[in-house]
Amino acid sequence: MSAPTSPKKQSLMPSTPLRRKLRGAGHALAPVVQIGKEGPSAAVLKQIRQALGDHELIKIKIGTECPQSRFEVADHLAAESGAAVAQVLGRTLLVYKRDPETARFE
Repeated sequence: MSAPTSPKKQSLMPSTPLRRKLRGAGHALAPVVQIGKEGPSAAVLKQIRQALGDHELIKIKIGTECPQSRFEVADHLAAESGAAVAQVLGRTLLVYKRDPETARFE
């Protein structure tokens, strides 16, 4: 029988050397996108796709007034944008989408 997992310890990307590398690179980044009281709307998803195309690795800040939990937002963003969530730390998400032409982290 496995031990119960705390939702605070939830990880959305498998623990790999790539995830470790992304977390290290993301430490110094500033949030590029902020999610507010309307949650991850279509406009926010468009902005996230654009930022991922430009940067490959971005931080997203979730406001306290967001109606969804941070894990629900992370699941939704991963499903809609095709990106992987490397880290959920507090109300900040670290999101990665590999650039097919010039992958910097793989």
